[in-house]
Amino acid sequence: MKLNRSIVGWVSYDFANSSFTTVIITAVYSVYFKDVVVGNGDRGDLYWAIAISISMLVVALSAPMLGAISDYSQTKKRFLILFCYTSVIFTALLFFVRQGTIFWGMLLFIIANIGFEGGNVFYNAFLPEITEKKNIGKVSGLGWGIGYLGGLSALGLSLLLVGKNIVLIFPMIAIFFGLFAIPMFILVPEKRDLDRRKINYLKAGYQRLLQTFKHINKFKELGKFLVSFFIYNDGIKTVIVFAAIYGRERFGMNFNQLIIYIIFANITSFWGAISFGHIVDKIGAKKTISITLIIWIAVVIWAFFCPNILQFYGVGLLAGVAIGSCQAASRSMVSLLSPKDKQAEFFGFYAMSGKAAAILGPIVYALLVLLFQSHRFAILSIAFFFIFGFVILQTVDEKSGIDATKSHLE
Repeated sequence: MKLNRSIVGWVSYDFANSSFTTVIITAVYSVYFKDVVVGNGDRGDLYWAIAISISMLVVALSAPMLGAISDYSQTKKRFLILFCYTSVIFTALLFFVRQGTIFWGMLLFIIANIGFEGGNVFYNAFLPEITEKKNIGKVSGLGWGIGYLGGLSALGLSLLLVGKNIVLIFPMIAIFFGLFAIPMFILVPEKRDLDRRKINYLKAGYQRLLQTFKHINKFKELGKFLVSFFIYNDGIKTVIVFAAIYGRERFGMNFNQLIIYIIFANITSFWGAISFGHIVDKIGAKKTISITLIIWIAVVIWAFFCPNILQFYGVGLLAGVAIGSCQAASRSMVSLLSPKDKQAEFFGFYAMSGKAAAILGPIVYALLVLLFQSHRFAILSIAFFFIFGFVILQTVDEKSGIDATKSHLE
């Protein structure tokens, strides 16, 4: 695989936006919101889950339409810029969230997360435009890997601010995200058909969306994979949303310990994304994802029986391998099973499936915490998502799905 300007620009966006998911969602703002903003026991878990679920619901409902519109109008980059800097602005505004400002703490985060997640629909759709199909796994894995380096860098900067004023971390992450996203917009060209007529893009997007539903049987392997992805991504999103809170509640970890914990997890995530990106191209996406789901099941069981902080660091290292490899392989699978002329549209469905999953998982987890008054028993619910997702995945015929995309273009 040869690096070019487009690939370098594309992976820079992963480097940039990983600062948001790593620091805001996982390591810092989640715990800050629960302990400082809400500060009332397990009620904070439920409010946090609701904020996550609302933002994911908005993206899930809008992603397929936005994907179809971006395919037809060829304006993926414009949409990406809009969503990216919406997230940047509202992440910076989290600086003003203080103790007791629960409504504003939820609202500002919800808008920031919609910008982050919505932008990924368009970002992912650039993947088949910047590389050949045979290298999709490598490039996808490289993007995730560089993303984890971005997360590590953001965590390192956050560690410097924890001892001063924790709310300074939020505008710092906004600057980090907005600055390092710029190469994507400069270096990655958007393919255009100059013979496009002026039409109602909203109407065109709606019509293309209906066409996708009508012809979904032609891409039934992609449909089955999205069902599997919906289920196992429930587990992944719940881990991302509650990992730091679990460490705080179960082992009493402070902000410094939590940031160091996520730093270690990001190191193995980088390794997992890069190495498994190559494995996808050798053994296929389905087998690769199956391996990662087995690792995930082991992670959850270990977290349940884990007796101390030291072992919990080990859980984080293994979870890092699982999350980096699973996300990279899943993105490759969608691209492999989607026809080239419908990539953005089908990545919209991919986003819808993933975001819809993130609505259910955190809510289930938070309700179980309230029911059992324990994060330890709530975490067992995550294992069921990985097991059921694994079972559904085994019904996907990867080769048949790839052949269907080829026949569609003939």
